[in-house]
Amino acid sequence: MPKKSLNKHNSNLAWPKCWKHSSKPHKFCPGCGHPIVLKMLGEIIDELKIQNNTLFGVDIGCSLLAWDFFNIDTVQTHHGRTVPVIVGAKKSRPDALCIAYVGDGGAYAIGAQHLVNSRIRNDNITTIVINNANYGMTGGQDAPTSIPGQITTTTINGADKFYMKGPEMVANISDIPAYVARGTVDNPIQLKMFLKKALEWQIQGKGFSFVEVLSFCPTNWKTDAKDTLAFLNKLKKIYPVGEINNI
Repeated sequence: MPKKSLNKHNSNLAWPKCWKHSSKPHKFCPGCGHPIVLKMLGEIIDELKIQNNTLFGVDIGCSLLAWDFFNIDTVQTHHGRTVPVIVGAKKSRPDALCIAYVGDGGAYAIGAQHLVNSRIRNDNITTIVINNANYGMTGGQDAPTSIPGQITTTTINGADKFYMKGPEMVANISDIPAYVARGTVDNPIQLKMFLKKALEWQIQGKGFSFVEVLSFCPTNWKTDAKDTLAFLNKLKKIYPVGEINNI
């Protein structure tokens, strides 16, 4: 599975060396938070020198647009099935660093059963979930993370009072220690620290690690720059940022 990079990179470029094409434009909507998360992840892969031993799994949804960004082994899965695919890869190659990169729908809706059982088994993988409070790729529908009163294409009168706190759920499913945190794209330095701790947890063989990221989605939120930050701040009041682990 590991492969040696054949690409040569200019050391003066700001993008991580494991980035597949340093000048390649991303495919995400303007203002999307995914590129911020991916840049932090790329920097960590470089710093830990794990490029040639990493498997990156992406879900169907906005996360799939990252399938060819990194010059690392990458697999795209069916919607909600990234976690079990990554678990299978880890079992076949315990020495590989295996990352599942999914959206809030893929993690907390159709993929929830896989996430729960992987945590219960304490699989030695890292899961990164992007929470933008809607189904971004398919038109901005109501998601498990949509907050009360949120206007989406399927809740034109406002979302109901029920919403999913993924990291809190993951942390409390089992008494087995796990690294669990929630970061946000408007604080990339803190986010990078959480992501690095999660990957180091896996490298040390400690078991399951999980980071949720509160992310921008101005296209579906229908917000300008000011209102996008305002809505993210509203999300942070409902979804507290920080380490939520039970270690």
